[in-house]
Amino acid sequence: MTEKLNVKRVEKITAVKGMNDILPGESGLWEWFEETVRAQMHRYAYSNIRTPIVEPTGLFVRSLGEVTDIVEKEMYSFEDRLNGEALTLRPECTASVVRAAVEHSMLHDGGKRLYYMGPMFRHERPQRGRYRQFHQIGAEVLGFGGAEVDAELILLADSLWRELGLTGVRLELNSLGQPDERRAHRTALIAYLEQHRDLLDEDSLRRLHSNPLRILDSKNPAMRKMLEAAPRMLDFLGGPSLAHFESLQAILDNNGIAYTVNSRLVRGMDYYNLTVFEFVTDQLGSQGTICGGGRYDYLIEQVGGKPAPAVGWALGVERVLELVRAAQSSPARQVPDFYAVVPDPTALPVAFKAAQALRQSGRSVQMHAGGADGWGSVKSQFRKADASGARFALIFGSDELSREEATVKFLRDGAGEQCTVPLAGLVEWAQTLQSKA
Repeated sequence: MTEKLNVKRVEKITAVKGMNDILPGESGLWEWFEETVRAQMHRYAYSNIRTPIVEPTGLFVRSLGEVTDIVEKEMYSFEDRLNGEALTLRPECTASVVRAAVEHSMLHDGGKRLYYMGPMFRHERPQRGRYRQFHQIGAEVLGFGGAEVDAELILLADSLWRELGLTGVRLELNSLGQPDERRAHRTALIAYLEQHRDLLDEDSLRRLHSNPLRILDSKNPAMRKMLEAAPRMLDFLGGPSLAHFESLQAILDNNGIAYTVNSRLVRGMDYYNLTVFEFVTDQLGSQGTICGGGRYDYLIEQVGGKPAPAVGWALGVERVLELVRAAQSSPARQVPDFYAVVPDPTALPVAFKAAQALRQSGRSVQMHAGGADGWGSVKSQFRKADASGARFALIFGSDELSREEATVKFLRDGAGEQCTVPLAGLVEWAQTLQSKA
């Protein structure tokens, strides 16, 4: 009698809620998107910067403000067990870019145009377009104070939407003025809201004296009419602030960029001043903002550097990719140029040599590999070749190899056609093929 083994089932480990895997079927779209962004940044002469995912907690407390939702409720903060240092997974990257610029004296020889890509972390309730690990791409311009740089960043983003084939994306603008103007507006706003205290929801009452500007951004429909009549920041702008805003609008007008001035457009971070803007869409439900930014002329000094102006924006990658998927009938997919069909495994040394030569010349090749059911028939290999999305099947049969040739079968354009190519001339043949593609 055979003894039955008592095997204990191992519990499956899954990803942290709100932190998602990007699987191979999706990563090709991500890579295509990132390459499109890099090309766009290059056209505008922006250089890449990469900062650590973990930063000192004090960086975000100082830059974002202690009473912001991000600092109060959303940051992933912890104590380093080795030295007791307070650390945080970055919830955004502007503060990190500024910290790096200050730490490495990047502005000693003039202003900088920079961009970044990467994951950010906020402990929020996961929902469509909003995750606990999410990805941002941002553009930051440090050391330039004119409205023309604000306009350049907006034009850059607008060009990116066109490059991605997106439609239905609207631009909204506002100005937050300078600190003294904001203080005057804040005083008037608090007084107005106190008069309508009975209409404020619990969240707005909590923010009334700590961060009243954020109340203007409330999505509560019961407060909409009251908030529309609230004091506008634009009415408190002095001459220089108004001139900055008007100069920005003139450049956008001259370049055919449509926009609306939204007096309720505010920022939760303390470091913003003057221009603020958002690109929004109605295609993503309540998560309609896909890119937001503005000017933050006081942040560099706040982080410990010499005073210098700055402006930037950040886009939410997951949200933009939702729009890309909707706009494209067949989103970008990472596919090989060739799929190597090898009827007999004894031909693998020759097949690998040919594949390596093609790869070194810049072509992509997927080699057939045996599965759990063995090596697989020629018919099953052709099915896999077709499923891979490859344009061509490269066949290394015994007859071909006896003649030191390979057969190329067309899987896409001219499907069904085939030809034989000498192994010694395979790379040269592929190069002529590439020039026709």
